Formats: sequence, structure tokens, C-alpha cells
Amino acid sequence: MDMKEITKTKVYVGTLSELPERVGKTVQVEKDTEVAVFKLSNGKIKAVENKCPHKGGVLSEGIVSGEHVFCPMHDWKICLEDGKVQEPDFGCVKTYETIVEEGEVFLLL
Repeated sequence: MDMKEITKTKVYVGTLSELPERVGKTVQVEKDTEVAVFKLSNGKIKAVENKCPHKGGVLSEGIVSGEHVFCPMHDWKICLEDGKVQEPDFGCVKTYETIVEEGEVFLLL
């Protein structure tokens, strides 16, 4: 069976050194889609939809702790690994794959 390789679009975020730890950066990826990109204290780069599923809070403005971001509006805790809202709240945000090439950070769409 011949499988075609799916080519993902790379969207430039910035240089790795430009991204401060535990502070979100907003990246516009489509006309009406924003992604929140974070450099965690362990050096990982994580990206999620920039809108809390509760009331639409801007997640790039949230507080990062470990591998979670807290929505700035109502303090919902969201896992940056899988996008799941932590209990007792519920919901999910879309996660995005990231890569670092030669010190430059990209989203893969």
C-alpha cells in the first residue's frame, strides 16, 4: 500500500532565545485563529488554541506553572501537553505541534 506523506505547513513563531520562559506569545495562524505559544521552564515549547473553552479567556495572558496554563479570566487550569481542562472544570483546547530548527521555533499546521 502506497501512503502519501502529508506535508504540514510551518508557521514561524520566533527565535528560541526571543521566547521568555513561562510567558505566552500570541501567533496569528489564520484569519480568525490565534495560537498561544509557551516556552516552559524545562525548555519544551508548547502551543494551544488561544481561547479558554469556558468564556474565551486569552490563554497567552495566563500564568504558566509546570506544563499547565491558568486562564486569566476564571483561573481554569489547562494542560499544555494534551489541551485538557483539569478537574473539577471540564473541556479541551486544540493543541499544536511545534518544532525548533536551528534556534527558530515553528508551529506545524
